[in-house]
Amino acid sequence: MSVSPVEFDAVDIIRLKRDGHELSTEQIDWLIAAYARGFVGDEQMAALAMAIFLNGMQRREIKDLTLAMIASGQTMSFETLARRTVDKHSTGGVGDKVTLPLAPLVASFGVAVPQLSGRGLGHTGGTLDKLESIPGWQANITPERMFEILAEVGAVVCAAGSGLAPADGKLYALRDITGTVESIPLIASSIMSKKIAEGTAALVLDVKFGSGAFLPDIARGRELAQTMVALGEDAGVATSAFLTNMTVPLGRAIGNANEVRESLEVLAGGGPADVVELTLTLAREMLRLAGQPDADVASALRDGRAMDTWRRMIRAQGGDPDAALPIARHTHTVVADRSGVLVEQKALPFGVAAWRLGAGRARRQDSVQHAAGIDLHAKPGEGVVAGQPLFTLSADEPERFARALAAVEGGYRIGKVGDAVLDGGPLVAQRIGA
Repeated sequence: MSVSPVEFDAVDIIRLKRDGHELSTEQIDWLIAAYARGFVGDEQMAALAMAIFLNGMQRREIKDLTLAMIASGQTMSFETLARRTVDKHSTGGVGDKVTLPLAPLVASFGVAVPQLSGRGLGHTGGTLDKLESIPGWQANITPERMFEILAEVGAVVCAAGSGLAPADGKLYALRDITGTVESIPLIASSIMSKKIAEGTAALVLDVKFGSGAFLPDIARGRELAQTMVALGEDAGVATSAFLTNMTVPLGRAIGNANEVRESLEVLAGGGPADVVELTLTLAREMLRLAGQPDADVASALRDGRAMDTWRRMIRAQGGDPDAALPIARHTHTVVADRSGVLVEQKALPFGVAAWRLGAGRARRQDSVQHAAGIDLHAKPGEGVVAGQPLFTLSADEPERFARALAAVEGGYRIGKVGDAVLDGGPLVAQRIGA
């Protein structure tokens, strides 16, 4: 990818967007290519990101930005695979481990699921961090090995190579330290540039709203979902999205190893009702887009097919599916101070608490403690009695408990029978697209 450093002027482009004007296709193409090659500096791109955050972008601009991100690097193609491909992306939340049971479940129907995933940052967990709790499992594999596993097993969950949309990788890191993470044009182009470059034929998006989501407001979540669906359709990728509720943590486990344990419960035909519901909803949609609208996904959990695929998937990336998962050296259990009904359990405070216990990272280069996390013994709407365990904190370093407890203070509430339960409503609020 070549670029002339004098074709446009970065400052002029920044001023245009600062003053609320549209950028041309040529300006966007030049700017992203120049940024990828180092002709435009981080400080200039940070200024543009803030201008976009404040003034937004039109659909055509977002499309051009996405395509320019894709053009900054390599692309993949799965056309030679005998299986149809379909991927899923979640905007992230607290306790969201759905990729773990979902990928092998869909693959058990003969569909290829090339799941290029990321790591957690802040209060949202990362799929790769969870899977790295499994002894021997490797996130980094070659493209050749990825194709082999897709052909043989049908599901791969791995780290995205640095060659896919590298300009987005640079901008993503910049957004995190410049207060521009919540910009819908920047979120949409970031997610979709990598997914389109990945080469999947179909894509299902899980767009979160609620206290534990990047965009708490459902209207903003809907706008993001609609924007990404349009980008996918424009690129020829069959794309649909679900707006899902992240007011309350998903499931009863928040962390890494404990989320793997809960995922195994789902694959064994059990597990929390909300995790099962979302897994089945996304699986049905992925298989519909892959040409199997009548697939009985619930039976694949009950009869062990999905679990068999999971075990093959883990072994294919060096993991031992029979190995013991890490267990924290220390625990602290919080009990109910009175009898009643748990009427509130906010996702964000519990996500922050798990992060403070060591389950997440503040910087991308930080390591995580795979055994750290939170297990919820009660969920909103359930009755509790005084002295009953509400949740258990786990950590390798007991000095972390105080800050974690401070994070959840005010994040849950026990009310009386008949009080309104503040859970944000249905888990799946709306379907958008294809």
